This record gives sequence, structure tokens and C-alpha cells, in this order.
Amino acid sequence: MTAPSQPAPTGPAIAARDAAIERTGWGNPVILWQPRNACFWVYLFGVGYGIRVLAGIINEGIRLYAPALTASTAIFTLYAVLFWWFTARIDRYSRQPLALIVAAFVWGGFAATWAIALSGNTALLGLWGKWFGQSFQMAFGAGLTAPFFEELGKGSAVLLLMFLAPQVVRTAYDGFILGAFAGLGFEIIEDISYALNAAPAEFGSDQMNASLHTVGLRLLTGFSSHILYSAIVGAGVVYLVGTVAQRRRAGLGIVLVFTSMVLHGTWDANAGLGNGNGLVVIVLMAVEIIVAFVVVIRVFNYTVRPEREAMRAVMTPEADSGVITTEELDALAGDRKQRRAYRRAARDRADRRVRHHRLEAAHDLAGQLAASAGADTARVRFARAELERLRATPTT
Repeated sequence: MTAPSQPAPTGPAIAARDAAIERTGWGNPVILWQPRNACFWVYLFGVGYGIRVLAGIINEGIRLYAPALTASTAIFTLYAVLFWWFTARIDRYSRQPLALIVAAFVWGGFAATWAIALSGNTALLGLWGKWFGQSFQMAFGAGLTAPFFEELGKGSAVLLLMFLAPQVVRTAYDGFILGAFAGLGFEIIEDISYALNAAPAEFGSDQMNASLHTVGLRLLTGFSSHILYSAIVGAGVVYLVGTVAQRRRAGLGIVLVFTSMVLHGTWDANAGLGNGNGLVVIVLMAVEIIVAFVVVIRVFNYTVRPEREAMRAVMTPEADSGVITTEELDALAGDRKQRRAYRRAARDRADRRVRHHRLEAAHDLAGQLAASAGADTARVRFARAELERLRATPTT
């Protein structure tokens, strides 16, 4: 693979690159220890309280149901790793720092679940029963309760991080990614607790079977629930509040948050909507999964456009100077179809591997350029040298 001769990058291209880095906050450092920031203490209190509540729940059953707890934790940990990998893979542009991803996951797993959702859900479910009777509460209570406290609880992760790391969390796409990780944390910790709660069935005589049955059900349906809903909410929160890079669009933000709540609410109310008919419930679930995926894909494609534009702006000077080809620039700043077309244009399998590695190396170069604010540092030069090394790699 050879690069065509290119002119040196021009002043406008460099200016556009620097403006894109500044706008997105890509490469800015993150320091979460901020004792003078009220959001820091809210975060610590929420997570700490949630851990305390969860520890009390686990402590009640761990002596009797340790095997079920251990098995479910191991399974859901693997599940979390797979989803973490997938969510990280779609974050191909101005990637989120690991500290923010972990912070969102932890808030979703402990604060949103046990400090917010548990108390709110319990209180409102009781009110539904008092106001409309137990049959209504059993059929529709969860659907009319969980979306408010759970989605707002997970969305609050993005809100807190916007004020803890305003130099990084600037676009709706940032909110989308961080919301997804908050949803992942919520889902994993909640699912482990469900598996533990199922263990006492039949007086705990077959705790492993009861627990694994719940694990299986949660695995089958989990991929289309909390992660998707909170990704939509996360984007909505950024639109609702606004940042230096994303003008406030309150209407769009409210629509996205409300859409997530409707998707969540209909899912939790399937038993009532289906009137106890198993076939109807299955059809409803299938339709809701399809709709949820359609919505989240559309939100992703909408919020990712500015990120792709930023990637193109950052790497255009590198294409102008011949470090990468125009074809590679299109693949870097493009969607999945453009990346696939770039790889399929390879002459053979070896060339396809080289193309794959060059794209990854170009991503690394973009990250180094962002971290250095466009300066020609040693790390930037090393990333360019790696691209040159891959260019010279034999493909036959």
C-alpha cells in the first residue's frame, strides 16, 4: 500500500483541526478528585449509600446462598466484559477517558440502583396499590414506576459527570456513551441481586437451579433494556442542559428522555398489556426489542455525526501530508460500511490485516494529536512512525 504524494497541510486545515480538538475536549485530562465541587460529594454520597444498602442485602443471604451468588456473579461479570468491549468498540471517535467510563459504571451499579431506584420504586409502587388496587399495581405498577426513578437515576450519572469533567463531557455523543456504561452498571448489579433473590425459592432446596434460571432469563432480555434506554437518556441530558460544544436543545432532550421512559415502561408493563396471554406478551416483547434497537441506532447515528466531522478535521492534515491516504481518512471518519469497504479493497488476506492495523494506528495517532492539542510531540511522532512501519510491511 503506497500513499500518493500530497502537499503539506495548509493553515485552514490546521486551524480546523485545532478547533475540533478544542470543541470536543478530546484528549483533555480528567481529575475526579474535586473536594471543592459539590457534585463530587453528591457522587461519593450516592455511591457510598448504594454500596451500604447492597452490602446489607447481600449480607442477609450470603451465608445461605453463597454458591448461587458466586455463580451468578461470575456469569454476569463475563456478560459485563462482553458488553463493555462492544460499547467501547462503538466509541471510535473522541473516545471517553477510562476514569469517566468507570465512574459512570459505578454510579449506575450502586447509586442509581440502590440509592435512587430502590427507594423511589418501593414508595410509588405502594401508592399505586393504595390508589388503584393490588391487581392494577401488579399489572402496571412496574411500568408506571421504574422508568422514572431508574432512567433519571442513570441519567444523573451523565449530569454529574458533565459538571465534574466539563472539559471532556461536551457532546451528546459523550452523553450517549457514558449513559450506556451507566446502564451497564445498573443492569449487572441489579441482575446479580435478582439471581440472589431467586435462590430461596422452594426454601433454598435447589438454589443453583433457581438462581441460574433467573440468570438465563436476564441474559436473554438484558441486551435490549437498561444499556439502550440509558444511552438514549444520556444523550437527552446533554441536549437538555447544553455545553460549550453543544447548544441547549431542551425540546430534543425532553423527547429523548421521554422516549426512553416509554420504551422502559412498556417493557415492564408487558404482563398487564398482554392481559396474561403468554403469546401476546411474547409478541409485545419482540416488537419492543425491535423498536428499542431502531430508536437507539437512530440516536447513535444522529449524535455521532459531529464526532465523525471532528475526526475528519483532526486527521485531514495527516492526509494532506501523506501520513494516511484519503481512503483511510474516509474510513476513519466514516461509518461501519465505509470501514468495511476500505478493508474489502485489500488485495489479499495479508493486505487486509495491514489495513486493519493501519486504521487502528491512525486512531492512535488521532488520540495522540488530541492529547497534545495538535503539537508535534514525541508520542505523535511515534504514532506517525508506526503508520509508516505498517505501510512498509510486506503483504505477500
